[in-house]
Amino acid sequence: MASKFLLLALLAITSSIALASDPSSLQDFCVADAKNSVLVNGLVCKDPKLAEANDFFFSGLHLAGNTSNAVGSHVTPVNVAQIAGLNTLGISIARIDYAPWGINPPHTHPRASEILTVLEGSLKVGFVTSNPENRLITKVLEKGDVFVFPVGLVHFQQNVGYGNAVAIAALSSQNPGVITIANAVFGSKPDISADILAKAFQVEKNTIYNFQSKF
Repeated sequence: MASKFLLLALLAITSSIALASDPSSLQDFCVADAKNSVLVNGLVCKDPKLAEANDFFFSGLHLAGNTSNAVGSHVTPVNVAQIAGLNTLGISIARIDYAPWGINPPHTHPRASEILTVLEGSLKVGFVTSNPENRLITKVLEKGDVFVFPVGLVHFQQNVGYGNAVAIAALSSQNPGVITIANAVFGSKPDISADILAKAFQVEKNTIYNFQSKF
């Protein structure tokens, strides 16, 4: 009897693990068909016989992004929107350029973990653990250093050098998504009620109105 219970427990564990992971690919590739209007979780495949080299290609990651903006950074994404052949493969990449003291502001990727490699400059990076601890884990990275941001956690980067900085981020999704905290909270459409935000941030409503006007 005990052995039967053990077998059932093992089956339950392995079944839950299988359900928690992405399914294995059933074909060599699934190039996204941008012209197909069918809505699925991901993108519809085009006929594999019509696939060509450009479906798996992107050019331009060597070019610096324009960092002349309020935060002093620029992200050049390379996900399934840029490379149709990434569909169903569960990976993407991005180049991030930082002006001196520029930041990639606190944000989260709801569908991906991220591994960041510094190519040039010095970056202060960090992420915050979930409630109730909300612990900040942070480190200064130099050229060649690598840092991981776990899926869904709020994280950031800041150029702490006097020159430009460049990093490459690899992400575990063809479409990782990004939620920039300040934009989401103060720039939502329509606005989140100032009463709610004032209570949440424990500030006066006029402060909230001021923040919302910037987004």
